[in-house]
Amino acid sequence: MSKPTVVLLHGVGLDHTMWEPTAALLADRFTVLTPDLPGHGNRPPVRDGVTLAELAAGVVDEIPAGSHLVGFSLGALVAQHVALHRPELVATLTSVSSVCERTAGERASVLARLRTAEADFAASAAASLKRWYDGAGVAPDRVARTGATLLANDVASFLGCYRVFATADADLAPDLAAIGVRALAVTGADDPGSTPEMTRRLAAALPDCRAVVVPRARHMLPVERPEAFVECLTTFIGFIGFNGECAHV
Repeated sequence: MSKPTVVLLHGVGLDHTMWEPTAALLADRFTVLTPDLPGHGNRPPVRDGVTLAELAAGVVDEIPAGSHLVGFSLGALVAQHVALHRPELVATLTSVSSVCERTAGERASVLARLRTAEADFAASAAASLKRWYDGAGVAPDRVARTGATLLANDVASFLGCYRVFATADADLAPDLAAIGVRALAVTGADDPGSTPEMTRRLAAALPDCRAVVVPRARHMLPVERPEAFVECLTTFIGFIGFNGECAHV
């Protein structure tokens, strides 16, 4: 019997390599696919003014029907768009470190980060590494790899995708209630950007969604605490039980 398929979509400025710790833990039980989003990895830069719909359209051909779809950060917004518009592709939806219905203050913060990236891309990348990894205990070589991936981006393409990340949650918000698949919203307890409160908002907005917060984790949950993340994911999909690493909220 064939394995169920899990499709993992990365965040803005990253690529499929962010999923290596997670994919290694899932490989025995799932067929794991880790496509690069448009404008990322070895894919061509996106056009100026790219939209969430275009990012989703650029990856749907790599999502087999009936997949367990997992998106991280920007990838979570893409996954939500796919679940909304191409539900036949999605058996379950997992949004990892996802933003949702930002408040005015949260919107101002992310737009300030966008302005920093526009003015000094290298400084923006350094600030992202600090925000994601400070105090997380992630191996220095893994942090360095994340930094190298960020700095390898075409800057204009990155900025276009970051604008989608900064604004598309507002566009999605009115339609979240139409997503009918079973869903999980999960984030790290110490994530300063995609906060536990946003996870609660997303779980409340989706018709059939549980919210889970992983203790002692920041934004890069699948990299920082892959075992805890995989336990949450596989429990949700229906493979194993919780052992206390995840907390419902």
